[in-house]
Amino acid sequence: MSFGGWKGKGGGLRYAIIGGGMAGILAAIKLKERGETNFTLFEKADSLGGTWRENRYPGLTCDVPAHAYTYSFAPHADWSAYYAGGPEVKAYFEKVAADYAIMPYVRFGAEIDDCRFDDKSSQWTVTLANGEAFVVDVIIAASGVLHHPNIPAIPGLDTFAGKTFHSARWDDSAVLDGTRVGIVGCGSTGIQILTALCDRSEKVVAFQRSPQWIMPVPQFEYTEEQREAFRKDVALIDEIRNDPRYWDNIIRFTKGITDINGPEMAAIEDTCRQNLEDSVKDPDLREKLRPNYRAACKRLIYSWQYYDCVQRPSVYVETGSIEQVEPEGVRMKDGTFHPLDVLVLATGFRADRFIRPTTVTGREGVSLDDFWSVRPSAHYAVAMPSFPNLFLLNGPTGPVGNFSLIDIAERQWVYIDQLLETIRAGRGKVVEPTHEAFEAYEARRIAAAKTTIFGSGCTSWYLDKTGVPSSWPWGYQDFADAMAAPVMSEFSFRN
Repeated sequence: MSFGGWKGKGGGLRYAIIGGGMAGILAAIKLKERGETNFTLFEKADSLGGTWRENRYPGLTCDVPAHAYTYSFAPHADWSAYYAGGPEVKAYFEKVAADYAIMPYVRFGAEIDDCRFDDKSSQWTVTLANGEAFVVDVIIAASGVLHHPNIPAIPGLDTFAGKTFHSARWDDSAVLDGTRVGIVGCGSTGIQILTALCDRSEKVVAFQRSPQWIMPVPQFEYTEEQREAFRKDVALIDEIRNDPRYWDNIIRFTKGITDINGPEMAAIEDTCRQNLEDSVKDPDLREKLRPNYRAACKRLIYSWQYYDCVQRPSVYVETGSIEQVEPEGVRMKDGTFHPLDVLVLATGFRADRFIRPTTVTGREGVSLDDFWSVRPSAHYAVAMPSFPNLFLLNGPTGPVGNFSLIDIAERQWVYIDQLLETIRAGRGKVVEPTHEAFEAYEARRIAAAKTTIFGSGCTSWYLDKTGVPSSWPWGYQDFADAMAAPVMSEFSFRN
């Protein structure tokens, strides 16, 4: 068994971190801060950044205010704007990784093919796609959720004569200026691409399956004087991160999605409706853009410019059904033909994959594919019975929505680290939730999830294959409280 390429140093528990995005970088930093240096961060690509590396499309912007989308321990003074662009966000994560000196622990080009638990040794064997294998005590799965592109089964897609590609596999050779561009999908990605191209392309055709609720938000650039002030006084950044208006919006949002007939959701919908009425002048276009489902049932869109851009003469919103793609464009079921030079598939991701397609085999030969055969789930989104010492960051059933997942991952790490501490203290070689505790949690979660806004009737990537919302169904503070300390009686410890 080969151990070449192991980046860890020293004794103690040996850790494998899977994924070099936001959560994987966080895990590496937190382990190193504890003096745990016997770990390797395995990254399948050739750079860090996760979804901010995978996505490079025009207009890519984080929909969380930049100063709120940072690690709590690593504020950043040099954001160019209130909402930062994708390249800046990727650069931030790369800078933090360098500043906290975790790069020596990263192995690039290291796609993990198999993780297998050994019942006798109570250790995991992690095998790379190239056949190299490593024995570890703990796996931190930080592979994220938005990294397996969802490619729609549109007849004739492979016959298109122009450039066609998924938004997360952007083709830099595609000519966008002065050309005719079709965008399939109108979630956050499709809307951001449209706003970036509405003044560049000759024609932008937005193939809209269902319109979106658009929450108006401010956007502005920070001046050099402001950035210099941030550098000199981190308290100014803290004021933005801790702005009561930002946190009030988070609490309002999480309250709204769990109490769908309450005043919080009514306020969200009223704001979005008024935004549509005030912004879109053409009554026919306004009706095309009016949602027929509850706000936030799909991911709420935060935008300061979409309604302006969608009214440009260069933009056409197509609400019909696609019949097929032809070499020169897209044919609709009603016979309408849209000639195109570029076709972008802004069709999202396979949100049920997580660590897969890596094969994961737990205690007594339990397969993760079998364990997740009905739906991906984990005890409080972090751990699973039959998979000892395997912990998930931003895994299934965690909070999703219009707030910072960095904050969510940091809270999850507090929870995970307390479980790890039981291993370090010798309570057992491995820890996992009991089946009884997990099943009780999952029953409560499913019952609550069905009553959230995500279960109110629309189709979205939040739903599992049975139609049950796969997200955390309670409030933000409920999650914060749960992550503050594991209920140790819900876990079993083994040697």
